[in-house]
Amino acid sequence: MDEPNGRLIQTLIEARRHHCFPPDVRAAAPELIEKVLALLFPHFAERMDCSSVGIRSEVAVVEAVLTRALDTLAPRYPGTSPDMPRRFMEQLPEIYAWLRQDAEAINEADPAARNVDEVILTYPGFYAIAIYRIAHALHSLGFPLLPRLLTELAHQRTGVDIHPGANIGRRFVIDHGTGVVIGETTLIGTGVKIYQGVTLGALQVQKGLADKKRHPTIEDDVVVYANATILGGNTVVGRGSIIAGNAFITHSIPPESMVTRRSEVRHREATVEFDELEYHI
Repeated sequence: MDEPNGRLIQTLIEARRHHCFPPDVRAAAPELIEKVLALLFPHFAERMDCSSVGIRSEVAVVEAVLTRALDTLAPRYPGTSPDMPRRFMEQLPEIYAWLRQDAEAINEADPAARNVDEVILTYPGFYAIAIYRIAHALHSLGFPLLPRLLTELAHQRTGVDIHPGANIGRRFVIDHGTGVVIGETTLIGTGVKIYQGVTLGALQVQKGLADKKRHPTIEDDVVVYANATILGGNTVVGRGSIIAGNAFITHSIPPESMVTRRSEVRHREATVEFDELEYHI
């Protein structure tokens, strides 16, 4: 007599024998974020130890978490450098400085924010940026898989989806955040502000374009309002421009431009309401 569900069981046995990653690999992302953010910002710590001994211990724990994650992944990624955790730790002072600037920029941009500490503690935009900056540093070092796990964790918790390969400058602001998508080859300058629902994406989704610049460039001091979509690797939004909510852009915009959506209403028998995209220099 055939075993109940025998075909399913045999299929899963074979699949698990060829599975690429150990079961605990996903746990590395939340563990690392918890330890790094608690180290950099007391806002995320369960307790605050101001002693040099305590801080040295926290630093050692972060490096140990990274080393353990790398040891877990190394058999699947031959050629990974064992000094990646040390090199990441050397970058943490700069990551911390950039995140402080991000928090200050968010506080300055949002009338509802009372102070920088409130931004760090409660704003999902800051939390997503913090995880992105940590993931981007690891991605730049060639650390396998973990950067993608980190940014997916941020995506789950905040609704903000930033590929760790994107390059984002200082004083970055994400307001509200839900639905923001920033693709792998996006370049974002200094002092950029984006709002919920913004997509910085590719014009074409083809595997053969994986090594090409597929996503837009957003120059310094640009503001992109809610639900705007900007697509294409050749698309450049010039410095100081303002992009209105719901704009759909697939071509470059000159510096100091204002892209607007103008709604025109006519008699119902003649036409329905429509949106017209225009920009002013």
